[in-house]
Amino acid sequence: MTLLIVVAALVFLMFVAYRGYSVILFAPIAALGAVLLTDPTLVAPMFTGLFMDKMVGFVKSYFPVFLLGAVFGKVIELSGFSKAIVSSVIKIVGAKRAMLSIVLVCALLTYGGVSLFVVVFAVYPFAAELFRQGDIPKRLIPGTIALGAFTFTMDSLPGTPQIQNVIPTSFFKTNIYAAPVLGIMGSIFILTLGMFYLEWRRRSAQKLNEGYGTNHINEPVAFDLTEKLTNPLIAVLPLLIVAFANRIFTDWLPKVYGDTVSFIPAVIGSPAPVVQEVGKISAIWAVEGALLLGILTVILFAHKRIFESFAEGSKAAVSGALLASMNTASEYGFGAVIAALPGFLVVADTLKSVPNVLVNEAVTVTALAGITGSASGGLGIALAAMSNFFIQGAQAAGISMEVLHRVASMASGGMDTLPHNGAVITLLAVTGLSHKISYKDIFAITCIKTMAVFFVIATFYLTGWV
Repeated sequence: MTLLIVVAALVFLMFVAYRGYSVILFAPIAALGAVLLTDPTLVAPMFTGLFMDKMVGFVKSYFPVFLLGAVFGKVIELSGFSKAIVSSVIKIVGAKRAMLSIVLVCALLTYGGVSLFVVVFAVYPFAAELFRQGDIPKRLIPGTIALGAFTFTMDSLPGTPQIQNVIPTSFFKTNIYAAPVLGIMGSIFILTLGMFYLEWRRRSAQKLNEGYGTNHINEPVAFDLTEKLTNPLIAVLPLLIVAFANRIFTDWLPKVYGDTVSFIPAVIGSPAPVVQEVGKISAIWAVEGALLLGILTVILFAHKRIFESFAEGSKAAVSGALLASMNTASEYGFGAVIAALPGFLVVADTLKSVPNVLVNEAVTVTALAGITGSASGGLGIALAAMSNFFIQGAQAAGISMEVLHRVASMASGGMDTLPHNGAVITLLAVTGLSHKISYKDIFAITCIKTMAVFFVIATFYLTGWV
C-alpha cells in the first residue's frame, strides 16, 4: 500500500503538469496528499520542516544562477547579439544546411550560458525562415531545436553553465568541467546520431514531396538575412568570456578561500559565526561570477540599445527566473517528502538492487527526471535522496566523483523531455505546433540522449577515460 501511495503521488504530479497546471501549486498538494494517506499527523510538520526547508534551500543555492542566466539571455537578445550570432553561423554553414545551422546556433547560445527557454524564442524566427527557404517541413523545427538546446550543451559538454551541470557539484564536490573526455564523447554521440536522424526525416519528407507547409500558426515575420548586424566577433565575445571566466573562477576561488570561510554576522551582541564550506559552493560561485561578467560585457558594447527596453526586458527575465527556479524548487521539496515516506524505501531498494553503481545512478536519475518532467527537478530529487549511496558505491569500486557527476548530469537530460516537460510545452507553443504533429521527433532525440548515458558508462569501463 505504501508503494502505491508514492506511485500515485508521482503519477498525479505528472498528470497535472501534462495538463498545464502550475507545479508550484500542485507539488506540495501531491506531496502532502501522500503524507496524509501515510500518516495524517505528519502533514504539517513535513510541510514546514521538510518540504519548505528543502524548497527554500534549493532557492538559496541556485536562484542566482537562474536569475543571472535569464538576465544574460535577455541582454544578449536586446543587444541584437543573438541575431548576429545566428546570421554568422548560417553564413558559415550555409543556408542549405538549415538543420545543422540551427543545431549549431542553439548549441552555441546554450553553451554560452543563455537559458534554454530564451534560446527557443531567439532561434525560432531564424529556423522558420531557413526551413521556409529550404522547403523543409515546419514540423521538424521542434526536433531540430531540441537537439541543439536540450541535449549535449545542456548536460554533456564539460563547462556548460546550465543548471543541470551545476547541481551535481554540490553533492559530489566537483566542478562543471567534471569528466571532460566522457562528456565530449557523449556529446559527439548525441550530435552524430541526432543529425543522422533529422536528415533521414528530411529526406523522407522530400521523397514524399512534402514541403514547409501552409496555414501554420505563430508564423514569425520573415527575417532579412541581409540586415546590417553587430560584428559577429563582438557578438560572440560575451559567450567566450562566460566560458573562460567560468574556468578561471573554478580554479581560483578554492585557492583564495580555502576549505571554509567563517564570519560573525553582526557587530552587536555575540552571534554564532557563519561557516561556509567552500567546496560545496565554489562551482556555483564560479558560474555566477562568469555570468555576471558576461552581462557586463554585453552592456559595455551595446548599452544604448539595451537600456532602451531594459526596464521591461529585465522584468521579463526576472519573472522567468522566478518561475523556473520555483518550479524546480517545488519539485525538489516534493522529492524530499516522497523520499521520506515508507513507500519510497521500496523504490530505493529496487533501484539499489541494480548492481552497477553508474547504471544504478543513470536509471534512478533519468526515471525521476521523466516522472517529474524536469531534468533539474529529477536530478535534485535523485541526488537529495541517494547521493550518499552513489558515493559509497563509487568509492568501493574506485570510481571518480567526476564520473558520478557526468553520468548524473547526462542522465537528467535523458527521459526528462516527456510530453509534460515544461521546455517541450514551451517549444511547441512558440512554434505553433502540437504534440501530435511534432512530438515524435522530440521523443526520438530523447531516446538518443538517453542511450548516450549508457554509451558513456560503457566507454568508461572499456577505456578508463575520465
